[in-house]
Amino acid sequence: MKVKVIVRLKKGVLDPQGKAIEKTAVKQGFREFNKFRLGKIIEFQTDETDRKAVLEKAEQLADKFLTNTVIENYEVQIEDA
Repeated sequence: MKVKVIVRLKKGVLDPQGKAIEKTAVKQGFREFNKFRLGKIIEFQTDETDRKAVLEKAEQLADKFLTNTVIENYEVQIEDA
């Protein structure tokens, strides 16, 4: 199985990188786009076949290691390989 963890800043957390991208995009003529927010996608695989167990373990990994839960939210997606 392929696991994808999508990490985003929580609402209300300042995103200076997003602001920098927005400023540059506007300067380059892309005025129709705004409110940029940066995040990250972390992908990995497992040979485990129990989908429920994979989801549970991946959420534990994301919560304890892959994210800063004070300022970030995450979503775990699982796909068959």
